[in-house]
Amino acid sequence: MDGQDNKFNYKIILTALAAVIIGILIAFYYSYAQSQSQIDFLEQEKELLVKDLTLMKADVDRLSALNEVNEIELQDSRYRVQQLLDSVGRLNFTVDKLREYKTELRRLEAKNDSLKLKNNFLRYNNMLLSDKYEETRKQIEELRTKSNSLAEAEALQRRKIQELNKELKSKRYLTLRGSEGIGFRLRSGKPIRTNKASTIEKLRGCVTIMADPNIINTEKVIYFQFLGPNMGVIEDNANTISVNGNIYSKRVEVVFTGEQKNICDFITLPQGSLEGGTYTLNVFEDERLLASSEFQLK
Repeated sequence: MDGQDNKFNYKIILTALAAVIIGILIAFYYSYAQSQSQIDFLEQEKELLVKDLTLMKADVDRLSALNEVNEIELQDSRYRVQQLLDSVGRLNFTVDKLREYKTELRRLEAKNDSLKLKNNFLRYNNMLLSDKYEETRKQIEELRTKSNSLAEAEALQRRKIQELNKELKSKRYLTLRGSEGIGFRLRSGKPIRTNKASTIEKLRGCVTIMADPNIINTEKVIYFQFLGPNMGVIEDNANTISVNGNIYSKRVEVVFTGEQKNICDFITLPQGSLEGGTYTLNVFEDERLLASSEFQLK
């Protein structure tokens, strides 16, 4: 009887031990499964973290290659990203470590975004500078073209002046004496000499061409130029004569025979158009002033 009781007790003990062992195995299995799940999660997070850091490092390297932001900031960012990558590669992750490195990642992402903003700002400034440079370059080209055109015009003008000077040196001019300006008023169509400015309707210019046997039977052109007290050119019937930019009052053609000759001619103007003062008569041949005199009107 006692033997049967002992055998029964052994069975109970064995059953209890088996139950405990099975319970331990089940608990270990669930713990292992939970740990494995957590490890898988941490591995996935680690891969994402490494991927983000790698992309961020590529951005930093790109900005460094473009040399568009502060080099010190780039070096600091590159160092911290590489340090974090090295740490991620070495460490066995825990949830706390994951949180710590995610926080660091967010901080580096913010730093990277700041660098990108600076880079965009610098690129925008570079674009403005490039546009300004292109505009300035075009203006310089235009100025260079205008300068070349001006230089060509100046060279042409110098050649013309040289040719004119050469012509003037070789040309023989008339010798003029006794130039005189006189005012006339009209009475019944007849000119009457006067020095009263308000009544004058005609101004006469006279000059004597001195004899010159070296100039015989030659057509000559002389110009009378009447100047008022304000040194303005007085027009003939509101008409002026312009020759190479010079303004004259009257053009007179003469066939010079080589002998002394007096030349006179009139210009007509409205009565009352003159005022008292000193008037000047200049006599030119071509563009060369050969004689000049003054006369007074009251």
